[in-house]
Amino acid sequence: MPITAIVLAAGEGTRMKSKHPKVTHQILGRPLVGWAVDAAQQAGADRVVVVIGNGAEEVQQALSPWNVETVVQEERKGTGHALKVALEQADVEDGCVLVLYGDTPLLVPETIKSLAQQVTEQGHAAAVLTMTPPDPSGYGRIVVDETGQVDAIIEHKDCTPAQREELTECNSGVYAFDAEQLKAHIGDITPNNVQGEYYLTDMVEILKHADQSVVAEHVSDDTETLGVNSRIQLAEAAKVMQRRINQHWMAAGVTMCDPDLVWIGPDVTIGRDTELLPMTFLNGTTAIGEDCVVGPNTRLTDTAVADSCTVDETVAEQAVLEKGVTCGPRAYLRPGTHMLEHSKAGTHVEIKKSTIGRNSKVPHLSYIGDTTMGEDVNVGAGSITCNYDGYGKNPTTIGDRVFIGSNTMMVAPVSLGDDAMTGAASCIVEDVPAGALGLGRARQTNIPGYSAVHAAKHQK
Repeated sequence: MPITAIVLAAGEGTRMKSKHPKVTHQILGRPLVGWAVDAAQQAGADRVVVVIGNGAEEVQQALSPWNVETVVQEERKGTGHALKVALEQADVEDGCVLVLYGDTPLLVPETIKSLAQQVTEQGHAAAVLTMTPPDPSGYGRIVVDETGQVDAIIEHKDCTPAQREELTECNSGVYAFDAEQLKAHIGDITPNNVQGEYYLTDMVEILKHADQSVVAEHVSDDTETLGVNSRIQLAEAAKVMQRRINQHWMAAGVTMCDPDLVWIGPDVTIGRDTELLPMTFLNGTTAIGEDCVVGPNTRLTDTAVADSCTVDETVAEQAVLEKGVTCGPRAYLRPGTHMLEHSKAGTHVEIKKSTIGRNSKVPHLSYIGDTTMGEDVNVGAGSITCNYDGYGKNPTTIGDRVFIGSNTMMVAPVSLGDDAMTGAASCIVEDVPAGALGLGRARQTNIPGYSAVHAAKHQK
């Protein structure tokens, strides 16, 4: 039986106090709606249809990494109306229809799959995902009949004092429907309420009146059903996801002395026996190998780190670090940086769009840009490649075993041959042949007695 997941994401989210649609706000680098979509796809959904409305263009952009369909709810008249719009515009014919929410990012694929199975395998017309939160205030309460099926959902405000006390199982708002039954009866929802909206919760009673079976699928971890309606709830959901991801990696052999101070994105991979120190952020598609030490105070984005690397107080984006590389403290690796085996980027070093050869070292206070560097090179402190001429970037080529004296300015385009050297404080504007010493500095002049003359001038 085909499964279509419909993700409702058209709301404004006024409590976020934001100019951006609520569902585009991020947890660990992924938009809220992306978490819902990803979980649905991992649960086996054949199609994912996202209902958009407020900030439709921005929401579509946020959804670009996923293969989804979108439909627009021009008039937002409640969850029942949104689902009806999706069924019509996406032309959903048969199978199971899952109803999820773009602001509920913590549902796991296993829970969604189990909910869908109540329709696909057990043959029920609908299944309601329920939970028992510590405080059920504000939630619709589940009423079951003598057969154990869902008889009704009573909104909190409509419950009697006794019902509020006795009924602790609550409606999460997440459903699975038989598409045929859903399409046959969704038109029966009416806006007979104070808000004048079409409520999806009415489908339970409608299906029961049609002699169709509706069951509850209870989720033991109520945090899965947490919705995000404010910045406070966004932070709470992020903390749950952070803990969930970190526990996964620690169970897989990664060490964290303080997991509350490590943030790992959902698409990151980490090898065994790697240690993540406090204030480490791993974002995007970052991949860390085995036996590494990363952090403290490190942020890696879309960066590949091979085995046995030390990455200390480093910011790196779209960089590649091969085996045994050492970075930091306070290193900045910009896009296009490729550090070969056992190379080093030291303290206050910035590298951009450059290859640093095997065993080569840029130890401290240097900038290397648009450079191809050979093996066993040593770059003295304070040296830079002057790659920008005011109009464009120019390359620097440094051969094997080159020794660059401290405070060398290499004005690109320029090439230093194998085994070449530069004198400290040199400005290199011409190629240095292999094995040669390049000197480019003014001759020093000493003026005897100058200090006394200078002081006398300022005493007058």
